[in-house]
Amino acid sequence: MRYPLLVFDWDGTLIDSAGAIAIVACIQAACRDLGLPVPDEARASQVIGLGLNDALSYAIPGLAAAEYVRVVESYRSHFLARDPEIPLFPGARAMLAGLRDRGHVLAIATGKSRAGLARALDNTGLRPLFAASRCADQCASKPAPDMLCELMEELGTHAANTLMIGDTVHDLQMAASAGVQAVAVSHGAHPRGDLVALAPLACLENIDELTRWLAQNA
Repeated sequence: MRYPLLVFDWDGTLIDSAGAIAIVACIQAACRDLGLPVPDEARASQVIGLGLNDALSYAIPGLAAAEYVRVVESYRSHFLARDPEIPLFPGARAMLAGLRDRGHVLAIATGKSRAGLARALDNTGLRPLFAASRCADQCASKPAPDMLCELMEELGTHAANTLMIGDTVHDLQMAASAGVQAVAVSHGAHPRGDLVALAPLACLENIDELTRWLAQNA
């Protein structure tokens, strides 16, 4: 086993929250609610994986500090209404169970809040598969290396034994900053070309490809 610890991003990697029913639509809806400029889909998608405050500062340039609370409240209201509907990517549940049964330790590094991840794990029933997790309201958000560094310390492993799997440049930059190898999936938020430019070990199109790659290389 080359990588005993496998760390997964959540949104856009395991769960299909990058599409119209979820994060992008909720950012756009919050802006409409408050009469703010509505970012286009490309700009809104680019923030997936960041902590919410960092995401809003990019998606809505020039947003006044006093407006953050109102935008966050509106975004969360829209997202909570959609949260139970957001599906796992096909094959994700079986892949994770197979990796855990093979002996890998699984963890999550996500831009979600702790409460948001807890809801998602309960909605999907995946909580028992993961040994640990880090969220954007616990430590520095991606692309800082803190999430991975804290997970490796908690789980007693090192960078050479850890693999990060994600769908955004933020995931890959975090891995590089932590000295960890990474694999990208291109079915999520960021374009394949942006991911490949950061030289992950592989850039895979879907969960089936990821499952096969991990079986052969992890």
